[in-house]
Amino acid sequence: MKTVLETILEDVREAVAADKLNRPPADVRRMAADAPPARDFHGALAASFGLIAEIKERSPSVGPMRAENVREAALAYAESPVVRAVSVLTNRRHFGMNIERLAALRKEVPHPVLRKDFIVEEYQIREARAFGADAILLMANVLDAARMSGFFDLACELGMEVLFEIHTPEEIRMLPAGARIVGINSRKFQSSTGFAGTGGSSAKDFSLDPGVFGLVDELPDAALKVAESGISPSTLDGVREKFQAALVGTSLLRDPRGIRACLREFEEAAGR
Repeated sequence: MKTVLETILEDVREAVAADKLNRPPADVRRMAADAPPARDFHGALAASFGLIAEIKERSPSVGPMRAENVREAALAYAESPVVRAVSVLTNRRHFGMNIERLAALRKEVPHPVLRKDFIVEEYQIREARAFGADAILLMANVLDAARMSGFFDLACELGMEVLFEIHTPEEIRMLPAGARIVGINSRKFQSSTGFAGTGGSSAKDFSLDPGVFGLVDELPDAALKVAESGISPSTLDGVREKFQAALVGTSLLRDPRGIRACLREFEEAAGR
């Protein structure tokens, strides 16, 4: 049985091939050259502990987000004192978003914007800058060390920052020497169970393993450290001690009280 990650990557490669036909690489290069300067993603996270707040329509782990929370997310994040950056999922099939949504959302928030996707080709990196992304995500369970290093160099050349994502000690050893921001993701993408899939919905997220946050002590000393997935206001204290930021999406976007009520709890937990 395929893992969730294997299924997503197959879909991503098909989508990239289609995107290249609709928007040729030469066009993307020209768009990237004309894009507005990137905002300082590293500086935003380094200032003080805060959230990288996410926007997505759905996720493979639990299914749809609350539509009203998604609609209100950009303004709520722009107004919140605890939000340092915004993460935008640009994967259509599995998260219900696209790169055009990132471009539109960047105009609505003052924060740096991260393109969060399963990046497997240089085309996606240039596309990220062309549509205004200030940073990209590179996943160590998707790329080998050589490609991560090369993609890192390209992102820096284009003026963007990189959030590297790891899940295991072996993946930490794959990080480029110059990595400045490293996230530990507690989601078990290598599993074939615990996910609602593209057509399902679950009240509880069964795809998490918060124990991996213990790897924080093995990350490069100089790197900013980000805790990803499974973070709630009640667990924020546990990550504030050793992480400089938390990437939070589902808890904000599925809260039945509304996104602002959840953000207020995060603000209180972070002392804002």
